[in-house]
Amino acid sequence: MAFMPFITAGDPDLDTTVAVLKELANCGVDLIEIGFPYSDPIADGPVIQESYTRALNNHFQVHELFDVLKSLSSDQTTTLPPLVGMVSYAIIFRYGAEKFLNEASAAGFSGLIVPDLPGDEALEFSQKTQLANLDLVQLVSPLTPEDRTKRIVQTASGFIYCISVAGTTGVRDELPAELTTHLESLRQLTDLPLAVGFGISKPEHVDTLRGKADGFIIGSAIVKQFAAFSDSNQTRAEVISSIGNYASEMMSATRG
Repeated sequence: MAFMPFITAGDPDLDTTVAVLKELANCGVDLIEIGFPYSDPIADGPVIQESYTRALNNHFQVHELFDVLKSLSSDQTTTLPPLVGMVSYAIIFRYGAEKFLNEASAAGFSGLIVPDLPGDEALEFSQKTQLANLDLVQLVSPLTPEDRTKRIVQTASGFIYCISVAGTTGVRDELPAELTTHLESLRQLTDLPLAVGFGISKPEHVDTLRGKADGFIIGSAIVKQFAAFSDSNQTRAEVISSIGNYASEMMSATRG
């Protein structure tokens, strides 16, 4: 299965974002999801909300993220995996949709997840993402009715983000038993790869998904470690190393 860790851009600053991206790339992760800080995120739990707040308090700017990613792409010592942006449509609208899409593509993004854009109303936007050589990854939850799911997957590309639970992001002890049924139903509606997110945090969760999903996304279990950058008892290098060690452990889980 593919492993896609999530990090928040600009938490606590963009220099750290670059350092963590390099660390995750060195760990061999398959994709990296980058969250664009937003004051009113959809479906994000307290860990990611706090991360967004830290970045916004430190004056995160979208164009600065694009600039540093362009610089990183020219760095001959680092080869990044595909990048997927998790970004509110409110940010895209404010920035200007075509401008945002073109700059995101130029910065090295391969796709976007837009959680507050209704999935079955995304046809026009999905056409714009295609013109910018970007995929539009759609979210489907266990509570999404089948007729609506059919409309959502028609505008999706790249992969389907399968929400494992009805709720917000966050670390959980177990994945719900009904997740298997959810994934089996989606297999009947799309040929796109299925990546599961929300609540995944340990190798045992990966074992549960083996043979059922094509990939998994981990957010809160990684993002919570970023709070340690403000802890004077840990150096920046130690925190980045800890994130890398965790990512390597989860990469090992993908190989069974």
